[in-house]
Amino acid sequence: MSGTEAHTAEEEYKLKDSKEEFAETPSQTEGGSAIAHVNSKESLGAYFTILAAASGLISDGYHNNVMTMLNVIFRTIYPKEYTASVSTRVSNSLLVGDIIGQLFVGLLCDRVGRKAALVSTTALIVLGGTLATAAHGAGGSPAGLFWFLTFARGITGVGVGGEYPASGTSASEAINEKTVKYRGPVFIMASNFVLVFGGPLAASVFLIALSAAGKDHLQTVWRVCFGIGIILPLTVFYFRVRMMTTLLYRRGAIKRRVPYGLVFARYWRSLIGTCGAWFLFDFASFVTFPNGVFSGTIISSVIHDGDIKKTAEWQLLLSALAIPGVFVGIILCNLIGRRNTMMVGFSGYLVFGLIIGLSYDKITTIIPLFVIFYGLMQSFGNVGPGDMLGLVSAESELQILISLSKGTCGGLSAAVGKAGAALGTQAFTPIQQNLGKKWTFIIAAICGTTGIVVTYFFVPDMTGIDLAVEDAKFMEYLRENGWSGDVGEDGDSIDSGHGQMMVEDTEK
Repeated sequence: MSGTEAHTAEEEYKLKDSKEEFAETPSQTEGGSAIAHVNSKESLGAYFTILAAASGLISDGYHNNVMTMLNVIFRTIYPKEYTASVSTRVSNSLLVGDIIGQLFVGLLCDRVGRKAALVSTTALIVLGGTLATAAHGAGGSPAGLFWFLTFARGITGVGVGGEYPASGTSASEAINEKTVKYRGPVFIMASNFVLVFGGPLAASVFLIALSAAGKDHLQTVWRVCFGIGIILPLTVFYFRVRMMTTLLYRRGAIKRRVPYGLVFARYWRSLIGTCGAWFLFDFASFVTFPNGVFSGTIISSVIHDGDIKKTAEWQLLLSALAIPGVFVGIILCNLIGRRNTMMVGFSGYLVFGLIIGLSYDKITTIIPLFVIFYGLMQSFGNVGPGDMLGLVSAESELQILISLSKGTCGGLSAAVGKAGAALGTQAFTPIQQNLGKKWTFIIAAICGTTGIVVTYFFVPDMTGIDLAVEDAKFMEYLRENGWSGDVGEDGDSIDSGHGQMMVEDTEK
């Protein structure tokens, strides 16, 4: 045997030994997880974790979209007070809260645990929703009302933002315990599908409330819409309190002496890819965030009489058109891989952004055609970055290095994305006023082109790779670079001096 062959064999043996010690009894059957032989309680707990994550993200999707029609209502009730700057401030407060929540809850998710993070986000969403429902300005002041809503929506945003790293990482780990082969499709159904479903849900709730209360009671309509946002997270609160921590987190969490330097040195490329692509997606989403938040205003402006109910009906169609893209992404993510699917989605921004932007003056005179092309643009966004970014961040966040930083890095990528959304929302009105409405779509096309480039060069493809294997590889990397510390909640440790993982008696 040559020296190279001997070295390769030794590395394979060490990786195998590391994997066996980390995951104990791996199963190599097709579509199976490397983590096997979990007891029945743990097996059931994984299903509850997936369900709790999916159910919670429905409320996130609802809160992300509820302001779409409420912007139209506030502009109708307070035509002088609800200026463009006030509308941007109230809408942007959720995104600012998102950023804070994604960073803070991402850290909480890794340092304290997935369950603590999920319970905290649920409580914050309920608190923010309650304050928004009861919002009132001193002496009936509209200015006071909108500052109250800005504060309440900011609190809601912290909870909503925290859902991304908390739900995303816990769901990906739980799904990995049940299946590797179908991890991508199941994760998308538990994450982006329910987020996107929040759009039609918010529009439907608005139409029901408007039909019940009538156009003369718009104050009741917007309070009911905020109030429904309280009920959704409460329905999953019990399950989140009772959920078990995922097996991957219990075996791989690093809560002290976190090796951030080694993490970045090994996975900087992946982090740039996920952060950059998410920033471009949310900024370009002058379609899913700025145009999403203001899409009701855009549709209202192209409807000649500006009727609120007609605007809501077209908004419902627009949000429903985005859903088919989710299922196309589910089909493509395993068929052509995560990275290629993301590039297909970004290409839709390029194509439809240019079509709408370059023909804006003519296409807006044909409302059905405008809404269909607008919806197709949103649908392509869900085929690619909408479906893939959460999945890629949960899987490849630093190559699924270890449960230690999955929440932190997932939160970082999502936070950078929301920074793009916040900047896009802030820039939305000035772009329309100075360059014209068509440029919002042309800039989305430019971002789509840049997104293709960033995805191709920086985003890794983790299709079909077992997360437990990747965690084992990262532990081997830590040992080789001299890092020593405790791993997991059961007292496992990495000893750089001996080059192997040992189990210590934590009670000593």
